[in-house]
Amino acid sequence: MTLLEVKNLEVTYPGGVAAVRGVDLSLTAGQKVGVAGESGCGKSTLALALLRLLPPGTRVTGEILLNGEDVLTMRWGRVRAVRWAGASIVFQGAMHSLNPVHRIGDQIAEPVLLHQGATAAQARKRTGELLEQAGLPASRATAYPHELSGGQRQRVMIAMALACAPQLIIADEPTTALDVMIQAQILNLLERLVTDQDLGLIMISHDLAVLADICDRLVVMYAGRIIEEGPAQEVYENALHPYAKALSASFSHIGDPTSRFAPRGLPGDPPDPSELPSGCAFHPRCGEAVDVCLTEDQVLRGAGRGRRAACVHVPVPAVSTGTATEGTQEPATPAPDTRSAP
Repeated sequence: MTLLEVKNLEVTYPGGVAAVRGVDLSLTAGQKVGVAGESGCGKSTLALALLRLLPPGTRVTGEILLNGEDVLTMRWGRVRAVRWAGASIVFQGAMHSLNPVHRIGDQIAEPVLLHQGATAAQARKRTGELLEQAGLPASRATAYPHELSGGQRQRVMIAMALACAPQLIIADEPTTALDVMIQAQILNLLERLVTDQDLGLIMISHDLAVLADICDRLVVMYAGRIIEEGPAQEVYENALHPYAKALSASFSHIGDPTSRFAPRGLPGDPPDPSELPSGCAFHPRCGEAVDVCLTEDQVLRGAGRGRRAACVHVPVPAVSTGTATEGTQEPATPAPDTRSAP
């Protein structure tokens, strides 16, 4: 059963800044989908759009179907309920999300009291259960945020996100600024909760290695669009789009001396959403761009085994014929580079 289905989502900020452009995304219960890309590629805007958390004046079109119900057409009272019982978000930077003058137990209990009609005693009991689920003792409910470490505060955020038993968790860079040991603990916690409670998880990060480790599928965004998607390990280890390749190559691979002594990166920055280049938005930074990339935007095309990529160089699986073995494909010939030599 499809838990979340996003269809042709467009998000435009005041002033005509197109932050998300025609995104399609689907998620089933128990599935973990990673969304990757550099800062400014539209990842967090996508996350905020899913629960209508964008600032006033933002234009949003398309469909966001949560259990078949369009979030974009819901009444505000229904949206408030869905934000806790249907889906919830774990934001990056827990210290900015927690109220510093309230004990963490009171902050976790608040949605339980408001949205589930629990008594004070029931809310306290539920708070203790949630803290223990998140790997903290129930006694920490009396602590203030500043009395906890960064990893403990992130666990509080996860406990709060689970307060009203949502079906979907959206984690926006939940391990930012945490050391690698604590990061691993938080990621393992999220993975375990998704498995044990059959939740859907959308995990947002710039780190493909992290996403490939815990997610089933991986989506790579650039300039507000999905430019590649497929099984997480396949996209990480054998990316098809030049941007996804560069993003994967920017992380050192353990045991690979080439990546250790000659790390690769990507020159330049993502384009300003208000001044996108013509054609494929990635072509100014792409070493494989050809003439058509400068004039024609590329759309996602099937690349076999549940993979899609938006690049003119991506091979298109051949249709099986009577003389070919079923499931084989002809190698595609890349478009010729007809640009004049410098």
